[in-house]
Amino acid sequence: MTIERRSFADKSTLAKELAEAVADRIRAAIAERGAAAIAVSGGSTPGKFFQALGKTKDIDWSKVVVTLVDERWVDETSDRSNAALVNEKMLQGPAATARFFPLYSGGDAPTDTAIAKTNALMAELPQPFAAVILGMGNDGHTASFFPGGDTLAAALTEAGPTLAIRAPGAGEPRVTFTLPRLLETDGLYLHIEGESKAEVLETALGDGPAEDMPIRAVLRSGAPVTVYWCP
Repeated sequence: MTIERRSFADKSTLAKELAEAVADRIRAAIAERGAAAIAVSGGSTPGKFFQALGKTKDIDWSKVVVTLVDERWVDETSDRSNAALVNEKMLQGPAATARFFPLYSGGDAPTDTAIAKTNALMAELPQPFAAVILGMGNDGHTASFFPGGDTLAAALTEAGPTLAIRAPGAGEPRVTFTLPRLLETDGLYLHIEGESKAEVLETALGDGPAEDMPIRAVLRSGAPVTVYWCP
């Protein structure tokens, strides 16, 4: 495992420092390749980080594409939509000129046709990612790699870029980037907050199958991971 841990006193400090690290990756990718793509996580944790990154002025946001590592299969008008959170919290101010590539491509379910449409859009992303920012649930899931997921094995091993997944703990059907595709990145970050998440991480770093705690597949991938944590 190649893991660097960074701990911060509070959520605001973590958000600022993570935003600066990701901004550095974006600027470097633009300088090297002329464009940058980042994949971010939804949920309740990253709001402050989104706001801090979106306020960064010294980025040519017109050359940036933002997407999600995973998404619930819901329209952006749903309060369960990760896309809505990104648009509300990040793609404002300086970052308003960035492009956003949604994973949800319409309809009531992530059918093969719908996923094909999503994958066609994802094929247009600048590659590799400049940065991928993952979260982690108390069950050890990350992205939509849920324990018991019906396509979990494929999600952890196939090139993707995305696939549909359903799991007991996931609520709605979901669409997720596969792990191999997410590992194609200049910088891989795990953003977690709270003592309970620290305990989950310690458990994940121990022995046990990745199927039980899918975050282990990331931690054991050999890719350098920087963990950003605060109480």
